[in-house]
Amino acid sequence: MLNSANVCIVFSILVYLIVVVGIGVACSRRNRTTDDFYLGGRKLGPLVTAMSAEASDMSSWLLMGLPGVAYLSGMADAGWTAIGLAVGTYLNWLIVARRIRLYTHRLGAITIPEFFSKRFGDEKRVLTGIAAVVILIFFIPYTASGFAACGKLFNSLFGVNYVTAMVVSGIVIVVYTSLGGFLAASTTDFIQSIVMTIALIVMVLFGIHAAGGLDVVMDNARALPGYLSMTLTHDMAENSASPYGFITIISTLAWGLGYFGMPHILLRFMAIEDERKLTLSRRVASIWVVISMAVAIFIGIVGYGVTKAGSIGFLADSASETVIVQLAGLLSTYGVFAALLAGVVLAGILASTMSTSDSQLLAAASSVSQNLMSECFQVKMDERKKVAAARLTVVAIALIAMFLARDPNSSVFGIVSFAWAGFGAAFGPVILFGLFWRRANWQGALAGMVSGGVTIFVWKYLIRPFGGAWNIYELLPAFLVACVFIVVVSLTTAEPRKEVVDTFNAVKAM
Repeated sequence: MLNSANVCIVFSILVYLIVVVGIGVACSRRNRTTDDFYLGGRKLGPLVTAMSAEASDMSSWLLMGLPGVAYLSGMADAGWTAIGLAVGTYLNWLIVARRIRLYTHRLGAITIPEFFSKRFGDEKRVLTGIAAVVILIFFIPYTASGFAACGKLFNSLFGVNYVTAMVVSGIVIVVYTSLGGFLAASTTDFIQSIVMTIALIVMVLFGIHAAGGLDVVMDNARALPGYLSMTLTHDMAENSASPYGFITIISTLAWGLGYFGMPHILLRFMAIEDERKLTLSRRVASIWVVISMAVAIFIGIVGYGVTKAGSIGFLADSASETVIVQLAGLLSTYGVFAALLAGVVLAGILASTMSTSDSQLLAAASSVSQNLMSECFQVKMDERKKVAAARLTVVAIALIAMFLARDPNSSVFGIVSFAWAGFGAAFGPVILFGLFWRRANWQGALAGMVSGGVTIFVWKYLIRPFGGAWNIYELLPAFLVACVFIVVVSLTTAEPRKEVVDTFNAVKAM
């Protein structure tokens, strides 16, 4: 049975869902070519570029994962992760965004795998095919984790059957993504970033009130050993602190390296209407990321204060990730307006998940319909059939993702950090060397892509379990291995063809 508070929450969420589907329908009329479908015709404005890139990046991790880590262990783990991501975000916008926009526009590349082959003069499309497979390996389960997050949200809120909630959420994402393509995904991501921002602001202010004031929140945090330290981490079960060592800090900061290889973020750079406006996009994106992550971490600390005040129960282990959901539930008991506001907050959690899932669906779909079918297997289609194939591919990939997410207790959530490492190591070094090193050739790019991807698996499952100095996030060693392979193989094989070098020089001159 739905009480009045839940009715208000459902109303807010339904309004949000109707808006995003409406955007998909409106944008569908503008998708006449695959360039329109996958890159929005390269017509994104600077604000949409900035905010859609960050919304598609953060996912539910911003509103659930980061506060949950801070709630249980304090500042160190969440803080160093946020610093690494903030630095990675800024550097990606600063050194990658403009050059990849210019390069892909000059080459006529509309996907990352296509860019790899055209940049390195790979006429046999080997790089395109392997990159497309890498995208499928990591993005399908990544998308499944987003669908599962939506299902768990509605299941925990209203007791709705998990599978039903997951499927309905997935259908909504598929509808506006398959209809509107990249433009719809980017526009809705822009709106979703606004909803996420509202959710963060509302929750931190309400949480401070519910905890008894800012002074009370800070006093509770100071009472826990190591809770507010950046060199100690708190153990809630033992009420003790343990060192957060140098190796752990470096490992955590390495999350920032993942940005250089994220296809759904790089596509935003490629799609902006004017590369000169990327400076504004960079400033907006960097400021939003820093503030939003800082607020998210503080919500975790505030949430502990609300627990101490007795307003919500203690959230142990993975339940800590529901701290915002618990605060929203508490807010909904303060009357109709508060319940509507709680609905907006929960829509923000939904938005953070949907904004990532739609971008991943598009990237995975492009790897199948554009890169594998059209380029590698030379399936002949006119533009209308290509767009239709792209939409069907979105649906097919979503169905596979729903199948993977059917079990609410599955380990699909664990793939998120693994997928981040996979893209960062397989694509990141290839992107950087492709944009900034003239001597890099297709053999080096292939060696870097394969070695980076393989090292992710080897390090995670064979080396990292040894612990100690080997307990490093797999992205860092895999990224370095890929860089070494690119340099060594490129220097020991033939130089790139003259036309490849000429294109590199022309883009650099721009």
